[in-house]
Amino acid sequence: MKKFEANTLEEVYEIASNEFNCSIIDLEIVIAQQPSKGFLGIGKKTAIITAQLKRKQKTENRKYRETKYRKNNINIEDVSQKIANSNISEVKTQKKSSFKVPNVEGKEQIFNNFYTETNQKDEISKIVIKKDKEQIIEEVKNDVNYLFQNTCYEIDEVEVAFYDEETLYVEFNGKDSALLIGKEGYRYKALSYILFNWINEKYGLMLRLEVAEFLKNQEEAIYNYLAPVIETIKETGTYKTKPLDGILVHIALKRLREEFPNKYVAVKTNVRGDKYVLVNEYRSNQ
Repeated sequence: MKKFEANTLEEVYEIASNEFNCSIIDLEIVIAQQPSKGFLGIGKKTAIITAQLKRKQKTENRKYRETKYRKNNINIEDVSQKIANSNISEVKTQKKSSFKVPNVEGKEQIFNNFYTETNQKDEISKIVIKKDKEQIIEEVKNDVNYLFQNTCYEIDEVEVAFYDEETLYVEFNGKDSALLIGKEGYRYKALSYILFNWINEKYGLMLRLEVAEFLKNQEEAIYNYLAPVIETIKETGTYKTKPLDGILVHIALKRLREEFPNKYVAVKTNVRGDKYVLVNEYRSNQ
């Protein structure tokens, strides 16, 4: 077992996985000391763990190294060329096939769909959900809990319920649940993408994901920002919000559309790629 130390559990897990060159789930980890901020810096503690590769992973790594050493005379350029030729052959085969691959939306577009717009409601209404609500809740709860039960994170049993007729509410809580959010919410977005892709494909439902009150806090922050904005729109009839990042732009869009159903409210992107919400008197018919 090797010992690792960092300011947070997230950092020390990453250090350990980099040291062993594997995923966290392939490690046996023992937390020797929980991190603590202390009070005014007094009593501050770092995160300390001991970790080692799981037995199965050790065997697989040993086999990989032996195979690698036996085949060290292989020309990398030859292998690369074979892979390239193989990919070209697969592409040609797919073109000849009569099977049509469905168009898959990009990750950003799927994330945009978490906040339902008018045309999305029409599409969802066409999907027939054969299973009743209780069965869907039970299946999703069991599958999500099974997915996270063997991770190194201490997470309570995931809560699942219907937020409305078209949206499933999934909530993560527990000691390490905040680690699922990540810096600037990048892990939250990734988790949302994965769960939405599965839930929407299998049940035809939208997703509202809550992780350690992250969504609640984001909504409260944007609502506070929008309060004077709404008053300005009522006086002038138009407004352009400041650039908003990630989930904030979608929360703002939903809130302003609720407040001004007869105005044109849409997400726009400036030349730098920043997103903002535009409100004006023109109401699009499309």
